[in-house]
Amino acid sequence: MRKTIKNAVFILLFLTLSVSTAFLTYLHFFASDDKDLSGEWTANIGMTEQAAVTAFSWLQDIEGVSVSYEEIESYMQELTVRVNLTFEQTERFAGTFRCNISPESYEACNQAACEAFASVFQELISQRLRMTDYAGSTDKEAIEALVTETFGMSTVSYLTAYGPTLLPSLEELQAGYDGSGTYEITDDILTRQFKDGGSVATRAEYYIRKDSNLILSGEIDSVSDGLFSDYRPIIYTLRQTSDQ
Repeated sequence: MRKTIKNAVFILLFLTLSVSTAFLTYLHFFASDDKDLSGEWTANIGMTEQAAVTAFSWLQDIEGVSVSYEEIESYMQELTVRVNLTFEQTERFAGTFRCNISPESYEACNQAACEAFASVFQELISQRLRMTDYAGSTDKEAIEALVTETFGMSTVSYLTAYGPTLLPSLEELQAGYDGSGTYEITDDILTRQFKDGGSVATRAEYYIRKDSNLILSGEIDSVSDGLFSDYRPIIYTLRQTSDQ
């Protein structure tokens, strides 16, 4: 079973890498030459795969449960955490930067992931009850009432207490993204030198500027046992320019 899960993760990451490579190749030939990155940028880091794979792995250890990764993923759409990145150009092709994960966005994403997982769990309980010719109602409200009666807490509370941790902790994400320092641009490479925060002293990434979009990819630290692809582009959107 573990081998099946690993194969599923590998296939998902391979497909993501293929799509990302094609996307970046396209943008490379149509991107602008604007090297002034000054302004406030924001991006949404996808958490759906992380949460779905973790939930799938945990559920496979429960006897009699039959659920596919795709079914779980369908409940966990658009799980994202926002990251804010600010550049201020102080000289040609160089300047300062600040980057941080939004704690509020993380909490909202974690809550949404837990609620989605609870819906999956309730559906599985409903299926098991129907297989045993259960005479009572198996709708969502009835299952929630049954869980509360059985465990003394709601489905979300039960899974939070005894289920898997669906997302990396806020501290893990902050270690991978938060920090400030100086940057410089050479050809298609954006190099950031971290003075405060960050899990590395220097980070060099391929970058593409396309109108109000900034795409960073390449040398990005993996988070949480490699479930994030090092080559997956992060697309930032310009929220505010520095002179506004």
